Amino acid sequence: INAEYGIHPASQKHSIVSLSVIKMVKGYSVKPENPTKSCKAKGSDLRVHFKNTRETAAAIKGLNLRKAQRYLSDVIIQKQTVPFRRFSGGVGRNAQAKQHNACQARWPKKSAEFLLDLLKNAESNAEVKGLDVESLSISH
Repeated sequence: INAEYGIHPASQKHSIVSLSVIKMVKGYSVKPENPTKSCKAKGSDLRVHFKNTRETAAAIKGLNLRKAQRYLSDVIIQKQTVPFRRFSGGVGRNAQAKQHNACQARWPKKSAEFLLDLLKNAESNAEVKGLDVESLSISH
């Protein structure tokens, strides 16, 4: 097989040539304590800023599902802010940050939209497993 061009010399037709197989590590970052009473959702290679998404995810950690969805919806329409604690260089100060005992905050709209979609996926996974959606809480 002519691996450089992906052409088999006998047939002169294009074919897909696999030169090497790379094994990727697959899985979730955290394994649940009780898999029967938990549901998971994962995003990978998202077209969104890491630092904004990290701060947004930290803001919803520990909340129940409905409260987190309401919070992210408020962030999108700029009724609430996401406090920036670790990656706070160059982040401006604003008055809404006082709600979170911080002084630097932003409204990362795109990150909030991606996390809302991720929460919707987790909610669907919970319904398929037969879990009570109202009692779900977010941990990561």
